[in-house]
Amino acid sequence: MPQTPIPIAFCITELDPGGAERAFVRLVTGLDRNRWTPEVFSLSSEGELTQPLREANIPVTSFGLNRNQFLGGIFRLRAELRRRRPLLLQTFLFHANILGRLAACGTSVKHVVSGIRVAEQRSPWYHALDRWTERFVSRHVCVSESVKQFSTSHGLSQKKLLVIPNGVDVPLFDRTPPADLSLFGLPPDSFAILAAGRLDPQKGFDLLLQAFDLFTLNHPEAHLLIAGEGPQRSELESNIRSLASASRIHLLGRRNDLPALLKAADLFVLSSRWEGMPNVLLEAAAATVPIVATDVEGVAEILGGKTGDDRFRFGGRAEPGDIKSLSHALQTASTAGITADSLAREARDFVLREYSWEQMTARYSSLYEDLLRTSLPS
Repeated sequence: MPQTPIPIAFCITELDPGGAERAFVRLVTGLDRNRWTPEVFSLSSEGELTQPLREANIPVTSFGLNRNQFLGGIFRLRAELRRRRPLLLQTFLFHANILGRLAACGTSVKHVVSGIRVAEQRSPWYHALDRWTERFVSRHVCVSESVKQFSTSHGLSQKKLLVIPNGVDVPLFDRTPPADLSLFGLPPDSFAILAAGRLDPQKGFDLLLQAFDLFTLNHPEAHLLIAGEGPQRSELESNIRSLASASRIHLLGRRNDLPALLKAADLFVLSSRWEGMPNVLLEAAAATVPIVATDVEGVAEILGGKTGDDRFRFGGRAEPGDIKSLSHALQTASTAGITADSLAREARDFVLREYSWEQMTARYSSLYEDLLRTSLPS
């Protein structure tokens, strides 16, 4: 590799806070600036996560596109790539993956690396577009083994697929004090169950509300807090009003203090219908809070070891989309006591060993170097 920093471009659908977006920022800001000169392109308007990129002196261009401007976005990104002349383009999230592949044609970009962050189940068109544009991709980086298997089963080339999981900052959680949950109206003797994520059907919060309502028949001291914002909020508010447990369900909106909330919770629950590798589950493990989760993509690799061979040894398991299964898992975890606390400590130690942002960034950097080694003059 030459001694001068190599220009590299990154493209993401948006920079609003989310698990994939935060991992993207960690990757870009964690690269060795003596080796790489990164620049970021966001298809949407400027989001909250633009700030940490610019604070790290990384140029960010936001296109402000909507879904009807997809074709125009290809030409805008292509023009930027021709002007900046990066040697490699890394994309994150579906729309950036497709647009980036097409925009890189006819530019200085020698390799496109696609970031597959979730086992997407919204539409078969997503998988068709992935297959049709795959010839423009050098590698697909999947966030978990489950996502890799899902991608293979939907027609992507296995030889182009590899896995680089997310990371988590365990020391941050070690030094974070618990939040004061009385600020949300919880009494001191309450049993606090926390969920977090975008208010979207993927996350299964509509199912969680019903499971919690069943759970509270035997647990009048329980409260459910959901941290996050999204398009499903009004629907969830309507659902809550119809439940007997409505007074004990709290929609917190978007929060910047999730580590403190996790440290204060008695139980964390992931109710997703599908995932990739949920960052919030890594964060819950880092916070040493007992966990209940649906058995979706990436979860067993966190709660059962990296291969998922011993599924859910660190937490409680529920069937995806099954309200009674989720309620039963909440019941089991809430009565586990010392056993649940012990499993939570084991989960924390596991993610400390296996999932760090430094490991993630080093693996991406090594991939980029391997791809460019034959493309650069010696």
